Amino acid sequence: MTDDKDVLRDVWFGRIPTCFTLYQDEITEREADPYYLLLPRISYLTLVTDKVKKHFQKVMKQEEVSEIWFEYEGTPLKWHYPIGLLFDLHASNTALPWSITVHFKNFPEKDLLHCHSKDVIEAHFMACIKEADALKHKSQVINEMQKKDHKQLWMGLQNDKFEQFWAINRKLMEYSPEESGFRYIPFRIYQATTERPFIQKLFRPIASGGQLHTLGDLLRDVCPSAVTSEDGEQKTQVMIHGIEPMLETPIQWLSEHMSYPDNFLHISIIPRPTD
Repeated sequence: MTDDKDVLRDVWFGRIPTCFTLYQDEITEREADPYYLLLPRISYLTLVTDKVKKHFQKVMKQEEVSEIWFEYEGTPLKWHYPIGLLFDLHASNTALPWSITVHFKNFPEKDLLHCHSKDVIEAHFMACIKEADALKHKSQVINEMQKKDHKQLWMGLQNDKFEQFWAINRKLMEYSPEESGFRYIPFRIYQATTERPFIQKLFRPIASGGQLHTLGDLLRDVCPSAVTSEDGEQKTQVMIHGIEPMLETPIQWLSEHMSYPDNFLHISIIPRPTD
């Protein structure tokens, strides 16, 4: 892996200023003040909202408290999507702080998975890492690791420890010189204007002629509407970690440096602002 450590660090320490407010129909014993938090883009909502939960539970009757869930402008927020992806997909063109509504009742069974403990998040996270390594290295790297290495990846994410996480994750981003890239790129493309969860397919980082495939090549192959338009005017933005990468960027470099901790490139296709 090419060592652009500053990029890895910038991605890791990306934060979104967020204002949590309690849903107006929740029954409280006294008025609930909003709660402000800097959310790590790379983490998961249910992993970093203990303080939010405690803050609002203080003003509620205990019998009114059940499973916490979050929504933004009427859309329930999927906890198993990384926070940065949720923001890019639903709120990237809105003013900060990001305004999230907190609920303790009427859990939207059709829209969200239950998350009763951090074990559920860990299991989801490790399943994604294993799937990514199956694509990149036929699972050889993750299978050669010990259980304590798997645990270190999780604890690095859970405790927001960059060095702890990357000491192990670095191995998942390596490949032999003769290969010049991963077997396939682990990516998921999300479109804000469709109900389809995401697009995922096999895509090699190197073309048969040996040239590097780019982000533009990936999009033209998998989601051509993201890079072409009938009238010549580009109506969408392609976002990864809150930025719009150049379409000429090699997809191998993006996979090494702009993947989330689950080792997937999460790419959002959102409408371009019209103002």
